Amino acid sequence: MTSVRLIETSPGSFSLLLDAGTNQVDELVEQRGHEPNGYFWEGVARFLVTTEAPSLQDRVSYDPEGSMFCAYGTDRPALEELGTLLTDLATTPTRMDALITAAKAADFDFDD
Repeated sequence: MTSVRLIETSPGSFSLLLDAGTNQVDELVEQRGHEPNGYFWEGVARFLVTTEAPSLQDRVSYDPEGSMFCAYGTDRPALEELGTLLTDLATTPTRMDALITAAKAADFDFDD
């Protein structure tokens, strides 16, 4: 089970939510020197959009907190696509490890 979910906050407006600290990859994230909080997950989302899903650029906005990652907007398909990518990372330690390695090689700062 993943902590990623998409909700309609008002007609035509959506939020993609991920509960930080409740995912299968949290221990790995900590071992790699990061805090698996909402700000870390925003960095993950930004890195994913830059490297794997550039079509999502400028289609979602971010508003993380310490205990939760939030992406929001009116483009439901974009949020669904981002949700699929985040779910894969939140549930697949080898995928998360590869992403952290790639981000480090690119001098990307997760800002966690």
